Amino acid sequence: MAGLNEHYLKLTAGYLFPEIGRRVSAYQESNPGADLIRLGIGDVVLPLPDAVREAMHAAIDEMGSAEGFRGYGPEKGYDFLREAIVREEFAPRGVTISAEEIFVSDGSKCDSGNIQEIFSSDATLAVPDPVYPVYVDTNVMAGRSGEADAQGRYAGIEYLPCTAENGFVPSPPDKPVDLVYLCFPNNPTGSVASHELLEQWVAWAGKHGAVLLYDAAYEAFITDDSLPHSIFEIDGAREVAMEFRSFSKSAGFTGTRCAYVVIPNELKGDAGGSRVSVAELWNRRHSTKFNGVSYVVQRGAEAALSVAGRTETRQRVDYYMDNARVIREGLDKVGVTTFGGVNAPYVWARTPGDVSSWDFFDLLLDKANVVGTPGSGFGACGEGYFRLSAFGISDKVVEAVERINTRL
Repeated sequence: MAGLNEHYLKLTAGYLFPEIGRRVSAYQESNPGADLIRLGIGDVVLPLPDAVREAMHAAIDEMGSAEGFRGYGPEKGYDFLREAIVREEFAPRGVTISAEEIFVSDGSKCDSGNIQEIFSSDATLAVPDPVYPVYVDTNVMAGRSGEADAQGRYAGIEYLPCTAENGFVPSPPDKPVDLVYLCFPNNPTGSVASHELLEQWVAWAGKHGAVLLYDAAYEAFITDDSLPHSIFEIDGAREVAMEFRSFSKSAGFTGTRCAYVVIPNELKGDAGGSRVSVAELWNRRHSTKFNGVSYVVQRGAEAALSVAGRTETRQRVDYYMDNARVIREGLDKVGVTTFGGVNAPYVWARTPGDVSSWDFFDLLLDKANVVGTPGSGFGACGEGYFRLSAFGISDKVVEAVERINTRL
């Protein structure tokens, strides 16, 4: 009989969002007439921008001709998209990135989970708490942890508490760690990082030889011009960090799939005492296990970075951020303490009284027919909190807030 990867057996429960889906499905079966409003999973609802669709239609027409047909593309992505990313995403903020340092992929979730494969199996790991579950679960699957305790924290992983007292922003640990996941604007708490905070992290990583795995999937939602959009705005970051970015939430690509990783040439890791390029190893992994994002999708992503595409994308971001304002202000009116929702599309709310996160999930579902995300699903420090997503139709978001305020 074939043996299995025993590390999968350490995982404490089903992945958070399928578990939410299971509970919602069970509720719907028991209450078929319930009109549910879903503000749980961070999936977008607005259609693709016109500029994106037009570019994809044109690309399909190209693929339908002998002259324009394309088979396998370059695994790292077409030059036209990577050059557009350099020109439109980084150059305006004074960040120097080359197209060769960009790896186009089918999603930041995949990238942030797969990146751990190129690091040593005994590499030590630190994560914020609460945290996007993919960061933890994929490292548990790879064998970088022991068993989970009663709070769901795995032995061997350094958890960095993010609480109301520290603004839900993790500080560097007081001991060396090899890999650190950071996410700003943060999922789930909606917190953001200042230049000063990132300078602390970059200095700490340089001192200890650590690699910062920086998830900037929500950078388009930053409304405060004084805040950094990229860790590469910080001096020294090219030697210690890589950055994950996505078209999913800003341009509506959750169902289309396109993202990218930036890995600077200066970023090195240790291999038997030799310093080896992290980008070279990722390129080897990327080209071995991935055949690239389709030409049609990459043309759509390029169009999202055009003048027309950026205008339409900004309109969508503004739409979702107005939803965040409605959620935040509506909950504030009835005395629910909220965080986030200003530079991020998530509102992080404290559950009332001593109600647990999952109990509040069930209460919200049963009494208000609103689906959210229990904070404890993101880690021990998420207990007593709840996440509501701004990715919804505005009328439904208003109705959801009204239900919460009148039925609970």
